[in-house]
Amino acid sequence: MTVTPPSLLGESPAFLATLTHVSRVAPLERPVLVIGERGTGKELIAARLHYLSQRWDRPFVKVNCAALPESLLDSELFGHEAGAFTGATRRQIGRIEQADGGTLFLDEIATASPAVQEKLLRAVEYGEIERVGGRTATVDVRVVGATNADLPALAAAGRFRADLLDRLAFDVVTLPPLRARPDDIPPLAEHFALGMVRELQRPLFPGFTDAALDRLRGHDWPGNVRELRNAVERSVAAADPDEPLDHIVLDPFESPWRPAVAPTARPEAASPQANAPAPAPAFDGGILDQVRAFEASILHEALERNRFNQRQTAESLGLGYHQLRGMLKKHGLIPPAHLRP
Repeated sequence: MTVTPPSLLGESPAFLATLTHVSRVAPLERPVLVIGERGTGKELIAARLHYLSQRWDRPFVKVNCAALPESLLDSELFGHEAGAFTGATRRQIGRIEQADGGTLFLDEIATASPAVQEKLLRAVEYGEIERVGGRTATVDVRVVGATNADLPALAAAGRFRADLLDRLAFDVVTLPPLRARPDDIPPLAEHFALGMVRELQRPLFPGFTDAALDRLRGHDWPGNVRELRNAVERSVAAADPDEPLDHIVLDPFESPWRPAVAPTARPEAASPQANAPAPAPAFDGGILDQVRAFEASILHEALERNRFNQRQTAESLGLGYHQLRGMLKKHGLIPPAHLRP
């Protein structure tokens, strides 16, 4: 049986250095920690560590430690004997035993309780686990943990076992965020766009406009590759299938009718000066002329800031595209025909 490690797309120096690190540590029979911001692909890296190791043909078992309360996580990881608690009518083999001979991936490992951490330490150190209800079993499991937390800081604060951290941190793979690998954004975006086009059963993807690529490169991507994928897929789904993709929907909640957030009261008493109204700017002419001129200046400045791209301008102002078009016509600000609409 041939198993191919999960494909990871990217050619930036930071990303290639990470893959080299993974390839070097994968064959070692030692625990590994994978550290990275949300959406950086920690689970994919863990899978790559498994499939490039000597355990590639054995189980790769995944557990999200944050998804279960302490009692259920204990039973899920270590299993339980029949009668160990109400409802335990038969023995259950835990995820660690299921991973025997293979790799156990513990996502969000920083959220595990102290009691679970203590049992994990024994499993990593001695290869022994104790099912809920008292039965001991021996296992051969390689543990790969992942988190976006600062584990050394948590250990120093007494919120993560320092001895468990010592055992897990034989090697640490730290993933670069997407903003550190800007050259990888266009090929990743193209990859996700093609996948969405196939899902929608469209004959082709006409590509991105230069403005759309600039928008993708200019975003900070706090959600990293996962956020990029979501943004590209929703943009492709909403776009004209026969035209190059120009409008990137970064915020699906953005709308001129989005409910406003009520301001929170400041805990400290405001000074009389703080409550005083700001001085009004001086304008010439009647109030309607002032409002009209002010609105036109805002529109003109926004157009220039967005290089006369009307969709980006509408998005930056919190307007719908057709709303903006109506306001531009009202003020005689429709850009020349040779500029991008």
